[in-house]
Amino acid sequence: MNRYKVIRQLGDGTYGSVWKAINRETNAVVAIKKMKRKFYSWEECMALREVKSLRKLSHPSIVKLKEVIRERDELFFVFEYMDCNLYQLMKEQGELMPEQRVREWCFQILRGLTHIHKHGYFHRDLKPENLLVHKDTVKIADFGLAREIRSRPPFTDYVSTRWYRAPEVLLRSKSYGPPVDLFAMGAIIAELFTLRPLFPGASEADELYKICSIMGSPTAATWPEGLGLAASMGFRFPQCQPVPLAAMVPQASPAALDLIAVLCHWDPAKRPTAAQALQHPFFQVHSHP
Repeated sequence: MNRYKVIRQLGDGTYGSVWKAINRETNAVVAIKKMKRKFYSWEECMALREVKSLRKLSHPSIVKLKEVIRERDELFFVFEYMDCNLYQLMKEQGELMPEQRVREWCFQILRGLTHIHKHGYFHRDLKPENLLVHKDTVKIADFGLAREIRSRPPFTDYVSTRWYRAPEVLLRSKSYGPPVDLFAMGAIIAELFTLRPLFPGASEADELYKICSIMGSPTAATWPEGLGLAASMGFRFPQCQPVPLAAMVPQASPAALDLIAVLCHWDPAKRPTAAQALQHPFFQVHSHP
């Protein structure tokens, strides 16, 4: 670690803290994540979910893991440095963002998701804090919860900040997959327009209530599996009619509203894949490089 000069702490999480640092040899600015638990062998480090997924995932829309360092049983990840996350950026944003900027950022995130899903992973914790921004570029970060699509359910542990959590996760589905990332994406797109969360539930039950109050309650016709999941955990959906999304996100164009609606579909099987979302009319305004 002597090659790096630490400048300041950027954040502190459940599993580790993140620091801004400079490589003394190259003067490159990096972000170093120091894990809280001790690691007594390289095998143990390499078995970490974050390491396994990031070593396989190299893409311009995914934060680059430059190196992994183990020193005195402490483990450090060295990442490319990004200025801030989307949550901080939205909080500091004095005025609403133009749709063109929302479009460009969402295009980059969906390209990253397409790559992650194509390589057999899903993120499971997509939220504004895990989307890092540098100038006009946004990248997906924090693969601590990433799962291989073929890994065995049930996926038990706590997943994602409640406000971006897909209904099938809230209803304790034993087998969920990449569509959870697309539901989160729908909520994030709405928030980029309004700078306010779309479904700010105060608890898991309240989260489901918030989704009902905007998207309308699911029915035996629209999502039979969901009604089964709810019944098995003793949850009753409130009876709500959908609210026009234009009332919730008045800044968004009809194409943007349609994309939010399909991504936030109750039934995961009816949400588009990340690759399909990239083909949505919202992105067909002009050709991307």
